[in-house]
Amino acid sequence: MAGATRTTTHHTARTRSWWGWGWADAHPDDAECTAMGALLPGTLARPLPVPRISDLRIDRPAVEAPRSLSGAVTADPAARAAHAMGKAYRDVVRALHGRPGRIPDLVAHPESDREVADLLEWAGEHGVAVIPFGGGSSVSGGVEYRGDRHRAVLSMDLTAMNRVLEVDVAGRAARIQAGVLGPSLEDQLRPHGLTLRHFPQSFEFSTLGGWLATRAGGHYATVHTHIDDFTQSLRVVTPAGAGTSWRLPASGAGPSPDRLFLGSEGALGVITEAWMRLRERPVHKASAALDFESFAAALEAVRAIAGSDLAPANCRLLDSGEAALSGASQDGSSVLVLGFESADFPVDTRLEQAVGLARAHGGRIGESRDGGRDAVGAWRSAFLRMPYLRDGLARMGAIAETFETAATWDRVPGLIDAVRTEVGAAALKATGHPALVNCRLTHVYPDGAAPYFTVLAAGRPDDQVAVWDHLKEVAGEVLHRHRATITHHHAVGRDHRPGYDLQRPEPFALALRAAKGALDPHGILNPGVLVDLVDLVD
Repeated sequence: MAGATRTTTHHTARTRSWWGWGWADAHPDDAECTAMGALLPGTLARPLPVPRISDLRIDRPAVEAPRSLSGAVTADPAARAAHAMGKAYRDVVRALHGRPGRIPDLVAHPESDREVADLLEWAGEHGVAVIPFGGGSSVSGGVEYRGDRHRAVLSMDLTAMNRVLEVDVAGRAARIQAGVLGPSLEDQLRPHGLTLRHFPQSFEFSTLGGWLATRAGGHYATVHTHIDDFTQSLRVVTPAGAGTSWRLPASGAGPSPDRLFLGSEGALGVITEAWMRLRERPVHKASAALDFESFAAALEAVRAIAGSDLAPANCRLLDSGEAALSGASQDGSSVLVLGFESADFPVDTRLEQAVGLARAHGGRIGESRDGGRDAVGAWRSAFLRMPYLRDGLARMGAIAETFETAATWDRVPGLIDAVRTEVGAAALKATGHPALVNCRLTHVYPDGAAPYFTVLAAGRPDDQVAVWDHLKEVAGEVLHRHRATITHHHAVGRDHRPGYDLQRPEPFALALRAAKGALDPHGILNPGVLVDLVDLVD
């Protein structure tokens, strides 16, 4: 098998699931799936079987890589199947039914900028679409090929480029290869006493390059919420050439070159390296959880905290349904999870001040809650486990969807009410079963917040993807009507393109299409993401 002697792409011996989220050995078993399904009347009596790669129809590759690149490329069926799609609900369901979509003809694991450039040159000459894969954790259709305008498809996996190349301890920054996975990155920074402190839910299974290309949001709930805030310089390889922006603390020299590629989702070039701003590892931490009888009052409490100078690292508000689902509360209360941390000074006073603001709006810490720490732990455990449970529910024929957005504070309450009402009604009409529509705030700002919604309902087992697509469409219409972004941190991909096209100003869209044409003249890079291929493909 070509590529068999290349550097391993995983930081552990555990096996990644090719069809669902995370580790293959962490998925719910049949009994747990059945128990979850019993909580949603109308689901299947028994779970759909776990899909096998051997059951897929995987055709011979339509192309072969040149001998000079054969060491970086494989046509192994298992590798190709594992790179066919991301980890959205619709991806999981398609895999369960043996319909993963267009399986790439080849998978590349380049180990240098030179190999990336050579692969792009070869692909351009032969009409091969190139899909930068990152860690493959996309939940918006960002790493799959849809269409038939290209002769073949190559998935470009940079996880062999996974080293921290240089650390500036005094300047608290590091030059890092884009293919490094989250845990490996932190392991390499730990001896220096530093951390990137960017922990998205996909942390274990996503790469630095993926975070940059999708403008990923991390675990920080305030201030430094996105990877943009930590980016000092980028190196990008495009079909038109490679370039590196200067490493600077700040600059007012025209439009930022980094901003062009942050969020470009592999459509303009392949990010291969970045200088990232780091911080000392926190040693002082404190957390608490407060109950609210009224979700509206809890929103006002969060707005007060977000508008203060306290800057909590965690400020997650769970409505009653989300609190019950995570085990943070079972009495119908909404729950606010607060957390503070610092490398320099104790944070207990800041936590007390934030708790005081919350109490002024009706928040309370239950006496049996150990200061709320058990609710914090329950939420954290559920947060990490939830993607696996979603896949288990999908095996039961259920709809288990999440989507997120952001809006200004004056629009947030009406937006949340509209999503609950309209998406819930659409789910009932589409499936014949009532839906559970929960909401939590994942990130908060002085001027607004990022609501994150969970939709659970019994589905139509033979048509789960169609129901999912319909609910996404309804949700997108609600977001647009309330002038809420189509995505706060999940990226645009292909699934959010309709909403993104409505959100961006037309002059900007014109400039983006021109940039695509200049940097990717053959239209090979992640076709269909951000812009269409009209007039770009020879």
